[in-house]
Amino acid sequence: MSRRGLLRVHRSRSARAKRAKRAPLTLVHRREHKRALKHAAMRDCGRRCVYCATGLPEHLTTLDHVFPLARGGTSNPGNLVTACARCNRLKGDMLPVEFFARYPWAGINFVRYARAVHRALKRGARRAVSLALAA
Repeated sequence: MSRRGLLRVHRSRSARAKRAKRAPLTLVHRREHKRALKHAAMRDCGRRCVYCATGLPEHLTTLDHVFPLARGGTSNPGNLVTACARCNRLKGDMLPVEFFARYPWAGINFVRYARAVHRALKRGARRAVSLALAA
């Protein structure tokens, strides 16, 4: 076997060993991760519901996926905002454009309070609100 072949075998074994060492997230780690995401979202959204602008204590705050998981969204911080339970249920799995076209007041508040969301989501919200108000 050539030296090049030995190097390949050695690299692939070490890569497999590194992958094998990673343990899946336990329930405690998932909870801590979700809590950290919630704290970051609360900080970024000014401790308010980004749709109705009411102040929220931490125990009443829910995390909302602006682009819903059911429609291919992710749980990245740029897609998570804080919402009260009422607004989160009202939005359901609607896309932001659909939700803001139906409820322009939610879009106006979203643009004001959702500071850390992805730029494209905010741009879409502005467009949907302006179209809804023009109609």
